[in-house]
Amino acid sequence: MLNIYCSDNDGALQELTLDTLKTGAWISITDPTPYELKLVGEVTEVEPDFLRSALDDEERSHTDVEDNAVLVLTNVPVVRDGEYDALPLGVILTEDYIITVCLEETPVMAEFNVRTAKLFRTFKRTRFLFQILYKSVTYYLKYLRQISRQSEEIEDRLRVSMKNKDILRLLELQKGLTYFNAALRSDGVVLDKLLRHRTNHGSTNIIRIYEEDEELLEDVIIENKQAREMVEMYGKILARQADTFSSIISNNQNSVMKFLAAITIIIAIPTVIASFFGMNVPIPFGENQNGFLYIMLIAVSGSGALAYAFWRRNMF
Repeated sequence: MLNIYCSDNDGALQELTLDTLKTGAWISITDPTPYELKLVGEVTEVEPDFLRSALDDEERSHTDVEDNAVLVLTNVPVVRDGEYDALPLGVILTEDYIITVCLEETPVMAEFNVRTAKLFRTFKRTRFLFQILYKSVTYYLKYLRQISRQSEEIEDRLRVSMKNKDILRLLELQKGLTYFNAALRSDGVVLDKLLRHRTNHGSTNIIRIYEEDEELLEDVIIENKQAREMVEMYGKILARQADTFSSIISNNQNSVMKFLAAITIIIAIPTVIASFFGMNVPIPFGENQNGFLYIMLIAVSGSGALAYAFWRRNMF
């Protein structure tokens, strides 16, 4: 899907086409077809590799510079069917345009729309880039808080009853934190490169960092570090939760096995006694009309005594 927008002087967002494309436009490409990539590449003269870089869902965050364009590849958080993941987002800056490329619609880019048009300007390309990075980090923090709340709810449920779906959900949250950790670390490297760029303006004339942009970039770096610290903390908490519940499950299993073993031994006593008195030979109480009652009393007394001994040893 190909959408083109441009901010006007009043802050409104106008929608354009490739035929009406003008300087300062934002070209948004989502799950593009080869034909759409070819059209954008021809109009903007951007390297095809730049446009295709974000279409590999395993691509790590990095920056790349050409004579007429700068690529900033970052990872943005997404949630699919309750599972947390990170998805590559390519932001390409040229002298005239800013281009974003992603495999699917993301909450981060959905924040930049007609309703929020007054909060950003498409022709302020560097600031727009930093706003995208800042919005991405805020969504990381938002999802991390969601993960924290979900883990607490799962812990409360597991204290009452151990269910496989809750334990599997813990594993899914751990996997999401692993993805977030890798994405935030690689994003941090990109942010550090952008921060160093402010003292090296000769590397490219496409990214121009002004004073207000520096403050925004520093805010992004601070939020990124906070998100990384939260990921590490929540990761340790989830790992300990998983280990604790694994130990509890193992202990419960041992308790059940111990209980079943004790019951088996207790039940075995009447069985053994009945076997002895069931032999086809002369036996005690064989001629006594109350013999069956005496045998039952012996069996019950033996089982009761053994059950009391097991109870004293905390076998139940």
